[in-house]
This record gives sequence, structure tokens and C-alpha cells, in this order.
Amino acid sequence: MIAFISGEVVGRREEYVVVQTGGGVGYHLSVSAETLAHVPAVGQPVSLHCHLVVRDDLMALYGFASEEERDLFLMLLGVQGVGPKVALAMLSGGPPRELASALASGDVARLQSVPGIGKRTAERILVELREKMIALGAENGEITVTRGDDPRRIARDGLVELGFTIQEADGLVAGAEGESAEDLLQSALKAARQ
Repeated sequence: MIAFISGEVVGRREEYVVVQTGGGVGYHLSVSAETLAHVPAVGQPVSLHCHLVVRDDLMALYGFASEEERDLFLMLLGVQGVGPKVALAMLSGGPPRELASALASGDVARLQSVPGIGKRTAERILVELREKMIALGAENGEITVTRGDDPRRIARDGLVELGFTIQEADGLVAGAEGESAEDLLQSALKAARQ
């Protein structure tokens, strides 16, 4: 198993990097947008954590800027219906800590905003990973768990269910007035009609 690669960046594209190690061997590593943001320019040294996926017709190497990102990738792969491409797309949405927090808080809308993830897959991911994320946060304090019954989040999710995009829903809820999810939702819908 290849767990770590250090070398020089010889190729850098939107979805992958090529790292040349000693002996002139270049490794093609698929990466998330989050990891790519941490990879330096061509000609610079880089170190990436890795995971090798071996299938009947494919051997693919995935690279990560941190162990936390690799661990989340492996957890996501453990969910039925989530393959490496979908897992990388989920990790591309922001820092690993943000995704872990979204999982711990049950943020279905955040998961559904990822291309390739529908409502059923998002719910399956939450069912399988939410408790693990909460346990990780409780043990080491590295993630912040927000309450799943936050009225603003419930109102936002309700707007998304009604067909609004996540960005539209966030904007409407930000300007909404009220204490309960119902009041916030009514206020947001009223503003949307104007």
C-alpha cells in the first residue's frame, strides 16, 4: 500500500497532479480541489498522503494534503453508492473540518449540493457517518458540531425542498425574521414573493 509520496510536482491539472519521486518515477494522483489548492507550482517539492484503489480494471492513486482529508475519503468510500469520484467531489467543497461538521450536524443540503449526490445518497451518508463524526468531535474537539435542530438550518432545508437553490435559500433565510423554523420559513417565502 502506498501511504505517502514526496517529490517534485511535474504536472498540475484541475483533477490531478503528477509527482516525480527519486529514480525518475512519476505518480499520477487524483486530488480534490481542496488538496490542489495546497499543491505548489510545477518544479516545487510536495508531500501528499495517499490511498491506492485497486479494482479489476483499474489501479488509481488518490492524493490528500492532510491525513484528515484522507481519513474522510476512506469513510466516504465505506458508504454504499459512494465511489472515489463522488468522495473527491465532496472533499472539494471545502476544508475537511467543514465537511466533518456538516456530517455531524446532519446538513443534508450541503451534501446534496455536491454533483452526483441525490437526496437518498445524502441521507445514506448521514445515517452511516453522522455518529462517527460526532464521536470524533467529542473525543478530540477537532470539529464543531452544530445542532441539527437549528431553526435557520431547518428553514433553509425547507426552502431547498421547495425548489430553491442552496444559495437562494441561504440568502432568504439570512434576511428572514422569527425564532422558530416555521416563522423563518414564512418570512423567507414572503420575501421570495416580493
